[in-house]
Order: sequence, then structure tokens, then C-alpha cells
Amino acid sequence: MLRVLIVEDNALIACDLDAIVAASGHEVMGPVDTVADARKLLGDCDAALLDIDVRDGKTFELAAALGQTGRPFMFITGVVRRDLPGMFRSAAFLQKPYAAGDIRRWLGRTESPPTVPAAQNARMRTAPA
Repeated sequence: MLRVLIVEDNALIACDLDAIVAASGHEVMGPVDTVADARKLLGDCDAALLDIDVRDGKTFELAAALGQTGRPFMFITGVVRRDLPGMFRSAAFLQKPYAAGDIRRWLGRTESPPTVPAAQNARMRTAPA
């Protein structure tokens, strides 16, 4: 089970995302509609669903903080991918309107990250520093 932070300023969409995450067996943190409120919860989440444009600005600083700590996030937004800053162009991304199944699939992949093959893992351990 993941603790999923939802940052979304549209109440109907926030409610829908909450229902999707909860029905997928995960704990919902929020939803919150500002970067300031999200900052307060960021340290306790395992993953995040981020609208880009929220009431008090853009969520890029949240995405950067999540990325620095290796926690997954997905942008769910009306913005088109090509308008993202370069560092986020390869991030998980859904453009609104979204399909609930796409979010459920992302949550499933996030909960079960791919494993490193044993041979590759052994090479990684024995590589010179």
C-alpha cells in the first residue's frame, strides 16, 4: 500500500482522484489544492499525483523534491507535455481528461517497481568505486 499525495485544485477532479487511489487499495494524503499545503505532507508520502497549475503556483518544486528522493510522481494536467520544463519531459504524465485505468496502471507499476536481474545486481556490487 502506498501513501499517495494528491495535489489538485479542481474539487471534482480531486474527489475523482481520491476515489481512484482509495479503490486501488492505497492511502490518500490530501487532496490539497496548494503547493504550500502539499509541502506539509510531502515528507510522508510514497508517491504523488500532481496537477501542475494549482491555486498558489506550479507544482514543479514538489516534483523536483520527489525526484531527488526517488519517490514517483505523475503529472495529471491540462498542460501539454511539450510545455513542461526539460527536466520533467520524461516524467509520468496524463493530460486531462484522463482515464481512471491509466492511473490504476501507474499505481500498480509504482507499487511493484521492476527488479534488477541478479547478474546485473552482482555486477553493480562488484564494480570499482
